[in-house]
Amino acid sequence: MNLRVLSPVWQRWHGFLLGLLLVPGMVLGIGSMATAQNAGLPNELSSAWQATGLPESALSLQVQEVGGEPLMTLNPSQPRNPASVMKVVTTWAGLQGLGPAYRWKTSFLTGANASTDAQGTLKGPLYIQGSGDPVFAVADLWQMLRELRLRGIKNLSEVVVDRSVFGKVDIDPHAFDSSGDRPYNASPDAMMVGLGAIRLYVYPDAANKTWVPVVDPPVPGVRVQGKPEWRNGTCQGAPSMSTNIQESQGKVVINVSGEATGSCGPFSVWRLALGQPDHFASVFRMLWRELGGTLAHDVSTGKVPANASAIVTHQSDSLGDVIRRINKLSNNVMARNLLLSVGASLGGNGATSSSASRAVLDLLQRQGIDTAGWSIENGSGLSRTGRLTARGLAGMLDQAWLSPLMPEFVSSMAVAGIDGTVRRRLRNSPARGRAHLKTGTLRNARALAGYVQGKAGRRYILVSLVNHDNAIAARKFEDALVEWLASH
Repeated sequence: MNLRVLSPVWQRWHGFLLGLLLVPGMVLGIGSMATAQNAGLPNELSSAWQATGLPESALSLQVQEVGGEPLMTLNPSQPRNPASVMKVVTTWAGLQGLGPAYRWKTSFLTGANASTDAQGTLKGPLYIQGSGDPVFAVADLWQMLRELRLRGIKNLSEVVVDRSVFGKVDIDPHAFDSSGDRPYNASPDAMMVGLGAIRLYVYPDAANKTWVPVVDPPVPGVRVQGKPEWRNGTCQGAPSMSTNIQESQGKVVINVSGEATGSCGPFSVWRLALGQPDHFASVFRMLWRELGGTLAHDVSTGKVPANASAIVTHQSDSLGDVIRRINKLSNNVMARNLLLSVGASLGGNGATSSSASRAVLDLLQRQGIDTAGWSIENGSGLSRTGRLTARGLAGMLDQAWLSPLMPEFVSSMAVAGIDGTVRRRLRNSPARGRAHLKTGTLRNARALAGYVQGKAGRRYILVSLVNHDNAIAARKFEDALVEWLASH
C-alpha cells in the first residue's frame, strides 16, 4: 500500500543518522529518506485494512504525533464526507468564535408603555427574544414562566417570538432520509425548546397485561393511537416498536405498533411531531395554562421593539459544557444551532447555514488551517455534500492541542470504552480510557478522528475518512488503528 509511515523509532534515530551522513564529501539523497518514509503500514494495520475488503482509494488517512510530521498518510488531500466528524470542526470554531464561557440568553420582554393591571393582565405583547440556545429545555421555559407569574402577570393578550438572530434556517426533516419523525433530523431554530422533540413514554400495566403509551410533554393537538402488543417472558433486549405520524383534521396522531415484553419495564422513544415554531408555541401554551395563566391570542413570530425591556432572562450552560453534549452524544440539531450562532456572532443577525459556513471557513483559514476542498454545509455532518480532508483536519486538531483552549475541546470528545459514542468500543483493549475520539457514520461514509495517548506517553492525532457503499466495514480497521497507537 502506498502509505507513508514514519515510526517513533525512525524519529528517534533520524537526527543521529542525519548527523553521520551529512559530513564533507557525503550527501543524503531525497530518495533514501522517501524510501524510509514509504515503508507501508505495520503488518497488523495492513492486515486489518485488507480484511475490510475495501479498496485503498476509499480511504483518506493521516496519523501524526502532536506537533510532529505525519507518520502515516494516504490520500490526505482528497475531500471526503466526514459524517458526524464534522462536529469537531463546528465545536472548535465555536470555541474560537464565541469562547468557552459563552452563554446563550433567552429573554421575556415588554414594550416601553407596558403595564400590569390589578387582575394580572399585561397591557401589550409579551416578547420573547430567542438566541439560538441549543440546550434550552422544557424545564427552563417553565422556570421563566414561573418567574413571570411571580411578577404578578397572569393574563397575556399576545406573545411575539423574535427569531431574527437566524435567517431562514428551517429545513424539511424528511429531506435527508425520509425519516422526518426522527429527532436527528430536527430543524435548527432560534427559539428551540427540548430539541423540538416529544417523548413517547410507554409503561406496563401488568395487571391487565397491556402497555400504556403517553405523550410527554402532553402538548395539545398531539395524541397517541395504538400500542405495542404485550409479550410474556424474560426481557431479551429493547422492545420492537414502530411509530407512524400523521396529521388528521388539524391534529397530529402518533400511530404505535409492535411488541414488547412486560418484564422489560417502561421505555421511551423520542419523535418529531411538530415543526419547531409550532412545538414551541404548544409547549408554551401548555406550561402557561398549567401555571394558571391565560392567553387571549396565539403565539406569533415578529420583532422585539428597540425600546423593549427585559423582565425575565435565562442563560444557558457555558459553551465549554455544551460542546460535550454535541460531540460525545453527536447531537445534530445542537451542532446546527451552534454553527448558526457562530455565524451570527461573526457576521451579524440573520445567519443562515451558508453564511455561517463561509464565516467559519474564513475564521479557520485566518488561523492557518488548510481548508482546501472543505464544505461545512450545516455543521452537523448530517449531509451528503459536507467535505473535509484528512490533512486539513489533522492540522486543525494539531493546532487545537497546542491552544490554551485544548482542555475544553479535547474533553468534549468521547473517551474510548468509557462514554459517548465509543462507550461500547475498545473496552477490553489498551486504548480504553486513552483515546478521545469523534465518530461519524452515514450510509456510505465512516469516519474517526481525535487523539490517542500511546503507552510510551506520546500523543497521536488520527484522522480516518472512508467513503464507499460498504464503508461500515471500516470499523474494525478504525479500532485496530486506535489500539496500535495506544500500544506504542
